Amino acid sequence: MAENQLKDLEIKIDELVSLCSELNRENQALKADSAGWRDERQGLIDKNELARTKVEAMIDRLRTME
Repeated sequence: MAENQLKDLEIKIDELVSLCSELNRENQALKADSAGWRDERQGLIDKNELARTKVEAMIDRLRTME
């Protein structure tokens, strides 16, 4: 009886270790995705700011032509 319980416990521990490994891999992938999205967001913010600055400069030049 005790041997069967020990074997069952060993199987459950192996399953938990496997699940922890899988969750760790998934967590690392999600962190990498998150970093990528943050970088892309910052790039888009920078491009938007550059475009805004250029448009404002064009508007100023047009006003001086009037």
